[in-house]
Amino acid sequence: MQTSPLQISERTCLHWYRRMCLIRAFEQKVDELNRGGLIPGTAHLYVGMEAIAVGSCAAMKQGDLLTSTHRGHGHCIARDLDPGRMMAEILGRADGYCHGKGGSMHIADISRGVLGADGIVGGGIPIAVGAALGIRIKGSNGVIFCFFGDGAANQGSFHEAINLAAVLQLAVVFICENNLWALSAPFVETTAGKSVAKRAVAYGIPGEQVDGNDVEAVYEVVEHAANRSRRGEGPSIIECLTYRWEPHSLFTRGELRPQREVQEWKKRDPIERYRRRLLERKITVSGQLDEIQAEVLQVMASAAEFAKASPMPKPATALEDVEV
Repeated sequence: MQTSPLQISERTCLHWYRRMCLIRAFEQKVDELNRGGLIPGTAHLYVGMEAIAVGSCAAMKQGDLLTSTHRGHGHCIARDLDPGRMMAEILGRADGYCHGKGGSMHIADISRGVLGADGIVGGGIPIAVGAALGIRIKGSNGVIFCFFGDGAANQGSFHEAINLAAVLQLAVVFICENNLWALSAPFVETTAGKSVAKRAVAYGIPGEQVDGNDVEAVYEVVEHAANRSRRGEGPSIIECLTYRWEPHSLFTRGELRPQREVQEWKKRDPIERYRRRLLERKITVSGQLDEIQAEVLQVMASAAEFAKASPMPKPATALEDVEV
């Protein structure tokens, strides 16, 4: 069996490729449904960033947890959540993960360790630290994978939570998905020091920057940080450099980013990059990868039909699952 330099099996390589294709196809289907007027509210697409979710979540083990962001569909799919139920949630239907009450930014599945996404920028960071403290109190060996964007790195919650995690040596891997733009503000104009990973030194913890469009590189760095946490050595900050292909959200009417910049980053497509790598290593053949892509499109077509067929929540259920 062919393996990569990281000794990743052929089966795992193809699994990662399929997962990235699933995320891409899911987001494209969400965009299509939105253009059809079927999505109440908004959503933030993950196109171009697929390698981060897949590489990071591949390092998760039984008992690990993650906190997501407003751009969280990729994390959910990387944790094997059902695309149909996810799509139903985004459409506000009763068969969704939160029975249609949460929408795109609040998908959760505790059974898969997904504590939920968060519509508040940086809102998941203190939740991750609290969850890590809870894991310690329970005597578990789990690790929290905390995703956040570059914009969240300038929130007070970022500094407060990471400081506490470092003081208590909690098992958290803080994963910054730096896509270089926070809403309409470029990272280079809003963030002192020009690097989120370099901030780790202020808290006495490791910080590392990685190519966020290289799924194997992400996996290697995140796994190392997670294993460090499992040994009781505390948290780390990983900064994954990437780029979102689409505007900030489905509601974004204009594109402020330079088109030349967008097109240059599209040339670094993490899926196409991994495809070329698998073919160069002779791990697979193009026909097999084409079959994976075709199968993924069928999965998303079925997910969309499931979601559209799902009923709207009944008004009588509005206060169910709500603490009052």
